[in-house]
Amino acid sequence: MPDALSPAQLKTMNAYWRAANYLSVGQIYLYDNPLLKESLKLEHIKPRLLGHWGTTPGLNFIYVHLNRVIKAHDLNVIFICGPGHGGPGLVVNTYLEGMYSEFYPHISRDAEGMQEIFKQFSFPGGIPSHATPETPGSINEGGELGDSLSHAFGAVFDNPDLIAACVVGDGEAETGPLATAWHSNKFLNPITDGAVLPILHLNGFKIANPTMLARISHDELEGLFTGYGYQPFFVEGSEPELMHQTMAETLNMVIAEIRSIQKEARSSGVAHGRSQRSGPLPPRGRCVRPRAETGPHRCLRQAGNPR
Repeated sequence: MPDALSPAQLKTMNAYWRAANYLSVGQIYLYDNPLLKESLKLEHIKPRLLGHWGTTPGLNFIYVHLNRVIKAHDLNVIFICGPGHGGPGLVVNTYLEGMYSEFYPHISRDAEGMQEIFKQFSFPGGIPSHATPETPGSINEGGELGDSLSHAFGAVFDNPDLIAACVVGDGEAETGPLATAWHSNKFLNPITDGAVLPILHLNGFKIANPTMLARISHDELEGLFTGYGYQPFFVEGSEPELMHQTMAETLNMVIAEIRSIQKEARSSGVAHGRSQRSGPLPPRGRCVRPRAETGPHRCLRQAGNPR
């Protein structure tokens, strides 16, 4: 089977991902010297650091892969960021796209703008460390921890052309609201509603402790989400090139199946499901579990099929 990404696509997407990662690190750590044109000094580093590097490369990875399938299939997709302190990723992706500078012209797309975007992050008079209403396109407050999946389902009800890609963080997955929200798929109708694509971002840790879902066996995790009514896919590994290919292949399969389920239901007018309103184990969401090596420590656990 040919690779999901051509060599040119792989090269450019990986370059974009690395650029987003650098801009994310800069927000967390750098007060000055944004392009490292001089040797790093103590005065270049923020005196107080806030923000999670661990969750951010995964968010950047997911974002660039969603951009690919949006363009390839002309999709209407909203990205919902659940992980707390994942704000650096959402800010820099909108910055790389140019949207951030449209809303905030003083954050220019050059070295001076980079210094501004680095300085403002989680800094007095700046912006918070999580996705907030100030972030272009954000409808979910990342620091709420637990509401992201409910927001995703709410966004697609009676919105048949929308796919809500919702990233759920490790710690967030242990909250009551989030654990209950997995069952919202029982209320989706593939005829009249859009689809939710849940992405469980398992990097293994929450704010101060290991997470439960990262400590259970692969079979148990798969059984849990199958019981919820999802078809899990796993993307995990530590080699970026292989991870890119696996994620691209997985998203191709997921989008194709969502479209197939919706097309069948809408052409037949019949939504088979567990309740009168629900669809067929509805436009099936996907549990995504990542792992990759980037930066100072293990930070990513993306989803798709196991190698």
